[in-house]
This record gives sequence, C-alpha cells and structure tokens, in this order.
Amino acid sequence: MTDLIIEATQLTKSFKGDPALRGLDLRVPAGSIFGFLGRNGAGKTTTIKTLMGLLRSDSGTAKVFGTPVTDADRSAAIRRRIGFVTEDKELYPYMTVEQIVRFTRSFFPKWRDDLERRYLRMFELPLAKNIPDLSKGMRSKLMLLLAISRGAELLILDEPTDGLDPVATQDVLRELVTVAASEGTTMFFSSHQLGEVETIADHIGIIDQGKMIVAGSLDDLKARYQRITVVFGDLTQTPARWVDGVESVREEGRMISILASHNAGAIVEQARSIPGAAVECFPVTLKEIFLEHVRSS
Repeated sequence: MTDLIIEATQLTKSFKGDPALRGLDLRVPAGSIFGFLGRNGAGKTTTIKTLMGLLRSDSGTAKVFGTPVTDADRSAAIRRRIGFVTEDKELYPYMTVEQIVRFTRSFFPKWRDDLERRYLRMFELPLAKNIPDLSKGMRSKLMLLLAISRGAELLILDEPTDGLDPVATQDVLRELVTVAASEGTTMFFSSHQLGEVETIADHIGIIDQGKMIVAGSLDDLKARYQRITVVFGDLTQTPARWVDGVESVREEGRMISILASHNAGAIVEQARSIPGAAVECFPVTLKEIFLEHVRSS
C-alpha cells in the first residue's frame, strides 16, 4: 500500500453556521505532486489551514506524516518538516530580504545553503530591499525560497505562482518538479491555473462546496475520460438513454458531444449502432474534467 503523507477523513468545518468543509476526504501519496483544485470559496484554504494546525475541524480526522494535526505535543515537530507558502504572501514587514532569510535559517537545522544561494540567484531577489517594497511576485519567490531551503519533506503551497510573469512561472514550475524528483519532496499545492497543474501534477483532487468530488492519479483520470463526438444524419435517431458512463451530452446542430467518465467503449459501440452515425473519440484536458464536475456539482 502506498504511504500517505496527508490523510484526512470526513473533515467538517463551519464558520458562524456556514459550512466550509462537508465531510472532506483527502489522500496525498508520499512523493507525489498533488494539485488541489476548486472554485473560490470551495474550501481549499480552509483545508490547508486545518492541515497546518491553524484551524481545528469540527469533526473528522486529519493526519500529516501519520500524526493527527490536533496532537499538541507533536504539532511543532510536524510543522518543522513542512514548507508553507500562504495565499496572501504575508511576511514580516520590518525586515529586509537578507534579514528574513537569515532569521528563518536559524530555526531549521536541515537548512540547505546550496538551495538558498541557487534561488537568490535564480529569482534575482534583492537582499537589501525591505519586504513591503517587494512586488507580490517577488514575495512569492521569496516565500518559495524560504519553504524549499529549509529542507522540508512536504511543501504546502497556496497559489505559489501568484503574481509571477509567464517566464518566472515556468522557472518556478520547473524547479518544483526538480525538487520533487531529486529530493523526494511531496508537494500539495492549490492553484486556479489549471494549465500549470496539468503541467506538473501527477495526482489531483477537485473540491467543491467542501467535498472532494474527483480525486486520483492524473494519468488514470485522463485515460478514463474521453470526449466522444457523434454526427447524425437525423437527430431523431439520438438514443433516449445512453449507457452508463456519460457525464454530459451537448448538442451542436447535427452533432452531439459526449463527455464519458468511464465505459467509453460501450458508449462508442452504442453510438456506432445508429445507422449513418459518424463517431470519433478524443482525449480530454484537466480543464474539461474540472469544469464538467464543478458545473454539475
């Protein structure tokens, strides 16, 4: 059985009676790059803060490195093994870049001087500049440096490329993949940029209204889902009921477009049994899977 770095079961959390998490289940395998997706307000940040021990769930359990996040005696030890990049990119405003790097380094015995130098150079971070004078993109780069250089076994990243230009974004994504491959670091990151997630993630979870609605290996999901187009000579020939596996059917003139989540072969066979129907199959993107499930949810 695959070791799990993060394991959450039936997490619930409400704020003033408004549910943010509604029985969330989450499994993040060791060594994976896990993309955590959802609309604004879906529960992503609440989940991350719960995993970090910054919020306490109303019910359910959450473990990181096999230890419950509510274990007060071991919570500090858990966090020392985690590198965290927050969504708001808040840092101590009274420090310079050099001061906050030196300050953070002092807390982590496994601090990687080689990675610190690498990212100072790569990200072109100005050592003498005050934190409030940095752009949001620069603060994102600085937080990534602080998170990765501490020698973390798990990186929890909330919108890590926020504020970065396309070139810097590609550099950061390439480095995240390199760190995961060379150091065996597990990464759990939330992002609205589906293209970025599809580029580097090997596992995904889609959350909506506080529940996990799709989760698994990205390769498995993309292999299982198919876009099937059927062109009819006469739309009256459209089946009244399709076989199991059809997620959605969209009509476009004499053509219908079917998104299949499984059983694609049987759906194609049913379509081809209709006289005169022309049938084609296409792979789907992560964006299609995300939009279909979130809209239907």
